[in-house]
Formats: sequence, C-alpha cells, structure tokens
Amino acid sequence: MNVLSIQSWVAYGHVGNAAAVFPLQRLGAEVWAIHTVQFSNHTGYGGWTGRVFDAADITALLDGIEARGVLPRCDAVLSGYMGSAETGAAILDAARRVRSANPRALWCCDPVIGDIGRGVFVRPGIAELLRESAVPAADLLTPNHFELETLAGLPCPTLAQAKQAAVAVQARMRQDGPRALLITSLVTAETPDDALDILAIDQDGAAHLVRTPRLPIAVNGAGDLIAGLFLLHLTRLGSAAWAAAVAVSSVHAVLRATHEAGSRELLLVAAQDELVRPSVCFEPVPC
Repeated sequence: MNVLSIQSWVAYGHVGNAAAVFPLQRLGAEVWAIHTVQFSNHTGYGGWTGRVFDAADITALLDGIEARGVLPRCDAVLSGYMGSAETGAAILDAARRVRSANPRALWCCDPVIGDIGRGVFVRPGIAELLRESAVPAADLLTPNHFELETLAGLPCPTLAQAKQAAVAVQARMRQDGPRALLITSLVTAETPDDALDILAIDQDGAAHLVRTPRLPIAVNGAGDLIAGLFLLHLTRLGSAAWAAAVAVSSVHAVLRATHEAGSRELLLVAAQDELVRPSVCFEPVPC
C-alpha cells in the first residue's frame, strides 16, 4: 500500500506526519510524506521554532512525485490539520490528481476544525472549505464530536442524534467511494463518565460503537494516529466497524503506555508492538 500523507511535521514528538508515518510503515505501508509545516515541536508547548510551508511548496513537491510516474501506484491520500484555506485547496488538488491517476485511490480526510471546550481553533475559511469542498470529495472522514456537529450543522447530545448527524454528512461524501466515517472522542448522554466512545459508520449506513475506558491523559497526536490506522485497516478489512475496533485498540494501548510512563508525547516507538498486535482488543457493537 502506498499512502501520500500531507500533514504537519515536528522534529520532537509525535503529531501530524510524525504521528502517522511511522505507524503506517510499521504496518507495512509505504508513505510518501509531504509536510505542511516543519516545527521543532507541537504548538501545545507554547513555544516553537520552524516554518509554515506555502501551498505552492506542497504543489511543487507533488509535481516532483508525479514526475517520477508513480501517482498511478498511490492507493490513498491522508490529510489532517490545514494551516490555511490555501493549503486546504492544495490538498484538495492533490487528492484530485492522485484520483485522476488511480481512480481506485481513497482520500481519508481528518477534518480538523476544533474541539469541545475549545471551539473552533483553525484559521478563517478552513471550516467552510472542509464542509463545502472536502466532504464532497472525501472517501473517509475522521471528525471528533465537535467537528461532526460542525460539518452536519446538527447538535449531537445523544447517540441517536450523533448517528443522524453522521448519516447526514455521509450523504454528502463522494458517491463512488466507501463513504465511511469514524467519529472520535464521542461523548453523549449514553457515554459513561469513565469511558470514551468511537462511532463507526459503514458504507451502508450501519453504525457500530467501540467503547474504551477513559484514561487520565491528554496528549497531542492521538487523532492523527487513529486516522492513519483507520485508513490502513479499512483497506485491509473492508469494514469500518472492524477497522475502527483495531485502530482504537492500538491507540488505547499506546495511550496507556504513554500514561504509565508519564510522558507528554506518544510513545509510538516504545509501544510499537501495540500497533501490530494490541494487547487488549475492543469489539465493535451494533448501535
């Protein structure tokens, strides 16, 4: 499997491509990484060095890859945080160009917009671009609870309403693709206080819930990790429900190891065996 991953990069820690590339490689995928930024560390530390790349830089790198004649061998595009609307447009163009070379290629879009408690934290124009342009072109979407509500324009206080919102978003996704969704960090009226829910929606609209114990940890990069794992496992298993279950099991195990070590960064290297064979497996439950 060849994956074109267009995301941010940090020299220290694991977010963006630094959270997605190694896990995909560990599971046997080739990754062609294009970085939208190159920072010393993620911005959650409050200070960082590095630079943001222009949309033209992203396009130039894709031009170089295309010149090698390999785009027909690209199986998927993976994207995450978009630093600007211009960067988002370049990512949309990359997905279009890959799909033109290989009509079977998938685009997995992690529509980063914001989060509950923080609200929208991306620049103006990005949420609109994701809702109006990315969703209709995407094959797979991995929004969190807040992002699902934003994309659907519907509140999701209950599981039934979350499913309704997910199906509404799914109806606007690319018709020729698997149209699968993974809703992360879902907390509804039915979610126990000591748990987190992940909702998977298959192509036929079937909904499955994967529930994990809530860990007392908040680290950056878990969303980038689960998006990459969901993409890979879906291509191999053909089921959003089971792709979600395997991806969530690995992410939970990595987070558990990270918490036990008292680390602020995901322990992707130390806990890499959990990516291949999670020590605890959570099963999808129809809902």
